[in-house]
Amino acid sequence: MSTGLVSRGPAEAPTQGWTLGDPPRDYVLGHVRAVLPDRLLDDALVAVRDGRIAAIEPHPAGVEADVDGQGMLCLPGLVDVHSDGLEKELLPRPGAELPMEFALLSFEGKLRAAGVTTAFHGAAFEESGGRGMRRTLESARRICAAVESRGDGGLVDHRILHRLDIRCPEGLAGLRQRLAEIGGTARGPVLVSHEDHTPGQGQYADRGYYERYLVGTRGVTEEEARAYVDRLIEDRDGRLDVREEALEWLGEQAGAGRIRLLGHDPSSPREIEELCDRGGSVAEFPTTTAAAKAAREHGMPVVMGAPNVLRGHSHNGNASGRELVGRGLVTALASDYLPSGLLSAALLLAEDGLATLPEAVGLVTGGAADVAGLPDRGRLAPGLRADLVLAEPGRPWPVVAAVLRAASGASGVSGASEASEASGGDAA
Repeated sequence: MSTGLVSRGPAEAPTQGWTLGDPPRDYVLGHVRAVLPDRLLDDALVAVRDGRIAAIEPHPAGVEADVDGQGMLCLPGLVDVHSDGLEKELLPRPGAELPMEFALLSFEGKLRAAGVTTAFHGAAFEESGGRGMRRTLESARRICAAVESRGDGGLVDHRILHRLDIRCPEGLAGLRQRLAEIGGTARGPVLVSHEDHTPGQGQYADRGYYERYLVGTRGVTEEEARAYVDRLIEDRDGRLDVREEALEWLGEQAGAGRIRLLGHDPSSPREIEELCDRGGSVAEFPTTTAAAKAAREHGMPVVMGAPNVLRGHSHNGNASGRELVGRGLVTALASDYLPSGLLSAALLLAEDGLATLPEAVGLVTGGAADVAGLPDRGRLAPGLRADLVLAEPGRPWPVVAAVLRAASGASGVSGASEASEASGGDAA
């Protein structure tokens, strides 16, 4: 027996001949294992109307669906709030830079294959080259232009994560100009992540990890790496005034509601307190358990890297994502540089009993959407965008079988507000 929400008369039949890669605005997906925010609904039916979820309910006997999900997991489209993968796609080898538009399309295919339907690409506002990859303001502007050009019109909803090196005066000037240019025209929240990769603190509290990174990526000797780091620390310690100016300005922007501020690599409760004081919204990749705990005590979402979870530890000796998830301190995972790691990391956490399946999936869907301030997606709930992923759990790794993404017109501002009310949630 079918409910009124999922029944359909002849006049409402969807366009014939559509495919999983290009679904119509109205359709019914049946016989799936729907991962809801709080439970797993076996043999479920998902009804979509005008690009939004209309109902999720047990699949009634005798009711036909437009698509038979064949018992696969049905998840919300994954939301990746921090991806530097486009940089690597653009420059797969030193000196072998590819055309930006090609790199974005190529990387879009990898995102799609990973089940990612919303991606925030990192645009680094800095002038640097110490960690093996040259970053310039020009490259940041090119990334912003390419991502905005592609926008929500492709296979993925492409967005920007503005990354500011707070000891770089050129980066600060460039980001000031960027925010002035976009003004109130941005499509959704403007995300800004501030970071300080000076060796000896933050992510590289043990400068030895930084030195080994240089040896491995730049082919220098250990002595040359130590000398380089000495000079780098001395140079950056001379820019503390720039750091203070950057943090004060970011606080003003966050306080005025112009940006959604993320603190990158906080290492202590004191840094979390300071982030809160300047209007920060998110703790991104905390390097210690104490920092992650303090962030949650302040009601902040906590983002960790999926590659960290897959490996079981940080690559540079910082906090383990798996351990923090087990302690209940993580609310979202980001790909960092590996889109395929998102779903694999989430299901690995569920397989190992560190989270329930709904909790684990929530780290790469609803939890990530909350980080980004996007209440219209990330959960299987009536009123939200019908960004859907069908996946085979696999042993040990999952495989994304299909992505059914809502048309771009399904994500209007009014719809986002209605979706938030329908799901009973709000942006963190």
